[in-house]
Amino acid sequence: MAVKYRDYYQTLGVKRDSSQKEIRKTYRSLARKYHPDVNPGDKAAEEKFKDIQEAYAVLSDPEKRRKYDQLGASWQQGADFTPPSGWSGTRVEFGDMRDISDIFGGVGDFSDFFESIFGGARGHQGRQQRRGFAAKGSDIEAEIELTLEEVHRGTQPTLTLQVEKACPACRGTGLSGRAPCARCHGRGRLVEPRTMTVKIAPGARASSIVRLAGKGAAGIGGAPSGDLFLRIKVKPDPRFEMVGTDDIQVEVPVSPWEAALGTKVPVPSLEGSVEVTIPPGTQGGSRLRLRGQGLRKRDGTRGDQYVKVRIMLPTSLSREEERLLKELAQVSKFDPRAGKH
Repeated sequence: MAVKYRDYYQTLGVKRDSSQKEIRKTYRSLARKYHPDVNPGDKAAEEKFKDIQEAYAVLSDPEKRRKYDQLGASWQQGADFTPPSGWSGTRVEFGDMRDISDIFGGVGDFSDFFESIFGGARGHQGRQQRRGFAAKGSDIEAEIELTLEEVHRGTQPTLTLQVEKACPACRGTGLSGRAPCARCHGRGRLVEPRTMTVKIAPGARASSIVRLAGKGAAGIGGAPSGDLFLRIKVKPDPRFEMVGTDDIQVEVPVSPWEAALGTKVPVPSLEGSVEVTIPPGTQGGSRLRLRGQGLRKRDGTRGDQYVKVRIMLPTSLSREEERLLKELAQVSKFDPRAGKH
């Protein structure tokens, strides 16, 4: 029987000489994009998801890929194809699809083209085989927002995430007898909130990833759960500016006479207020360095804190202040524009 030829390389958008690593990376990206849970009710996305599952089922397996490549690259997508005599016979069980279920926990029916080449498990027979199928639960990625003090000192926030678990009614099989499970609608999984306390060690940074083993989606058929990956985001701080990875900077305003004569001013730090000496003649925009007062690192050491001086002028003057400034202007020999052209 003639069927429509499927170019699996074109389906995944990879070259015929692509490595297994390249194929796997491309598949993961496409599968996440077109997964039905991400596109609820989108039939086109659902069909696309099935197509890339089928393509990956072949191209990720060296033996199936070798057999598929024997057909040659001369066929075109959608062209009529009749498999050579004796070509079919390689059975595809759900156990062959472990990598797909590792990520998404579901395997769809295969096309007639796939069946004509490899045989396979479809329809009721395939669903029955799923009873014995086991696969590790999918990994979960989430973002957690922390303050600068929390990444500096460490913290133990409590999170509530929507996580998939095996359906208790059908024990993750998706079946109740021969019919789809009524509770999970045949998916074998349910989504429910899970609250957990996460320990973030001191020294975390923006974009750091914390892995929590076994805190991801529940496995199928008694297999272990996936992992939870938390990407850290640091909230903007109204006092401090990040300088590089480990250093922080704070701006301190001083008056012209404080900058000229020198003074001591209180400055905020991660450990509370500290007193900083402003040397006489300090220029606006200059930075003072406080060694070891920056963010804590993983090894226990710390970065530095910088104090940036900003000279502030009064917006209004009393009569006495105006008189003194005029007197200073008359006696001062200082020319701020000397040597400037």
